[in-house]
Amino acid sequence: MTMQANRMLRHAQQVRTLAEGRAIGPANDPSIARSWLRCLEQHQLDPSLPLTPSVLEHAHMLQRRERLQQVLEIASGEMNSLHLQLAGSAHAVLLTDARGVILNRVSAAAEQSTFEHAGLWLGADWSEACEGTNGIGTCLVERQPLTIQQEEHFRSCHTGLTCSASPVFDPHGELLAVLDVSSLQGNVSRQSQFHTMALVNLSAKVIESCYFLRRFEGEWLLRFHLQAEYVGLFSEGLLAFDGEGRVLAVNQTAINLLGGSRRELLGQSVEALFASRLDDLLALASEQPSASWPLRTQDGRMLFALLRGRPRRPVSAVPVADAAAPAVPASICLGDAALQQAFRRALRVVERDVPLLLHGETGSGKEAFAKAVHQAGKRAERPFVALNCAAIPENLIESELFGYRGGSFTGARKEGMRGKLQQADGGTLFLDEIGDMPLTLQTRLLRVLDERQVVPIGGEPEPVDVRVISATHRDLRERVAAGLFREDLFYRLDGLAVILPPLRERTDKGELIDHLLEREARGEAIRLEPAARQALLAYAWPGNVRQLRSVLRAQVALCEDGLIRQAELPAELRQAPALPVPQVREEAAGLLEQAERDALLATLEAHHWHVSRTATQLGISRNTLYRKLQRHGIRRETD
Repeated sequence: MTMQANRMLRHAQQVRTLAEGRAIGPANDPSIARSWLRCLEQHQLDPSLPLTPSVLEHAHMLQRRERLQQVLEIASGEMNSLHLQLAGSAHAVLLTDARGVILNRVSAAAEQSTFEHAGLWLGADWSEACEGTNGIGTCLVERQPLTIQQEEHFRSCHTGLTCSASPVFDPHGELLAVLDVSSLQGNVSRQSQFHTMALVNLSAKVIESCYFLRRFEGEWLLRFHLQAEYVGLFSEGLLAFDGEGRVLAVNQTAINLLGGSRRELLGQSVEALFASRLDDLLALASEQPSASWPLRTQDGRMLFALLRGRPRRPVSAVPVADAAAPAVPASICLGDAALQQAFRRALRVVERDVPLLLHGETGSGKEAFAKAVHQAGKRAERPFVALNCAAIPENLIESELFGYRGGSFTGARKEGMRGKLQQADGGTLFLDEIGDMPLTLQTRLLRVLDERQVVPIGGEPEPVDVRVISATHRDLRERVAAGLFREDLFYRLDGLAVILPPLRERTDKGELIDHLLEREARGEAIRLEPAARQALLAYAWPGNVRQLRSVLRAQVALCEDGLIRQAELPAELRQAPALPVPQVREEAAGLLEQAERDALLATLEAHHWHVSRTATQLGISRNTLYRKLQRHGIRRETD
């Protein structure tokens, strides 16, 4: 008998020992013992039996993906970022539905077969009832983040896996999905797994918050916190209410800040919760709120809040100094002069219904750029729908893009499914990695763009009105020459080509680091040690903005005293050769500082010290403006 077989046999015997009332090994952990007993007594599983995974048929996979379509869209970017942070560690990032069925997987192409051999297939059911104790299935039962490491699994065939999973809840507190990172490494330490678990939990919370915001796009949405600087960030309370002021949903932070339970808060009037009349509250609403204001609860506690929605009373218009310069959304940093010019040109052509084609290395921010163009345009209130042509399996992409009519194939939903083109009707469709779209679908896409109508699988033509922005890291002309991309589609999409520079060539690298750190810190006061900042500036960033964001997210998650140090950065960053720091004469530096101070004061006075309007005109976030004011010692003199 092989060593592996001996180990699996010992593990199975260890599991069965628990049924005799003796807890040994992993069963000394109460949560593992509870799960093993459920598997033995409730699910009647055999720990030694190497069953093949239970995998859904293609049609049923489509149905489950369609039910969680918004979650999958939101989670896609987070999963890729998470995988990038764990790059080189043989990890698979998985998203399942509330029953434990894997709906999306991100892993290195070379490792896909290895993870499939371990049972981590798209469509595989990893509930406890099917696979015994495991990260996904046990997380579904326990409803809390957890790690199941190797021998803690119930089935002997899974003891090579280590899994960290975190639940994702919907706005009503119901389990929506599970985010999981699984590894087949044999020497996983508890310390490294603690790091992985922290990142998984953080990403799950980001998905949760983003889903809440999107789920109630058409309702009034109150965002609040005890501290003004936390409003609009990750740790804020979220409360959605209808036009009559009745609470529709709250997140866990809102419950904690307001007290009581979810059941007690739902259906309440906002006037019963806050010391403010509904009409006065709605008058403070904005479709794109940026400045928070004080809001007192009925029991006298002071909060700070933003309210998203259309204001009930007219708000006087603020004159814009330069109508030719579009406001850059706060979600993106465009301090680089070339990027600013590219943004202005891109917005101008997209507003005239000219297709935009973005070129750039992987991770250079093509989707963020496309979304910023959409948000700055006249269709900002309409849908922005993204489809990554390289991330969706080829056998799913047709139905994802064009949709299908009910009953068009075996197992199809009775009511059918709307594709990305129909979802983007009236708004913007972003086709990422367009160079990887299968040739057969390229033909259908060209027809849609020419005829302005889409034909769902098994359905009739439907009119669509979309602005199209495409992106690729490939040379499309080379793919056309190789017969892998249609020449007529290339010219149809190439209305205006914009090349986004790699991070190593951007002139606003320092500003971008501050911007991303501020967003990842989500209200926490976290600073960079000067040596750490220099290491970030000196590094070549082969993964571009996505890699920088991932590194900062990991450092924020691990930071314990508010200071990110060079010694704590990944080894490849610490070892990067330092770039020479340009020597600036003190007199010139002083002149530049004074010029910036004068410009800030002039703009503040022009807007009567309204911070939000000042930040908008300057093209920076409120937090960046506050930092500049503090650095220059600028304070408003009061009588």
